[in-house]
Amino acid sequence: MKYKIRFNKTRGQEGRGTVDHVWRIFEDGKEYLVKHFKVNVPSFSEIDESGVDWNLCCNGVLTFDKETSTAIFNGK
Repeated sequence: MKYKIRFNKTRGQEGRGTVDHVWRIFEDGKEYLVKHFKVNVPSFSEIDESGVDWNLCCNGVLTFDKETSTAIFNGK
């Protein structure tokens, strides 16, 4: 699965997580807001479809540490 990670410019606003939820994770049309992420696979940069925002991208398997609000990307 391909994942895109982007800084949450609207953090702290209604419905956009707390001010600590600084990362947006995109997975096949779904979006997750997290405080931290850890990438244990190769990653690359990519500009989004609008041509404005940049993403950190990776391919792998996503799991969450709910206690620390951390998205973890591992190999298959």
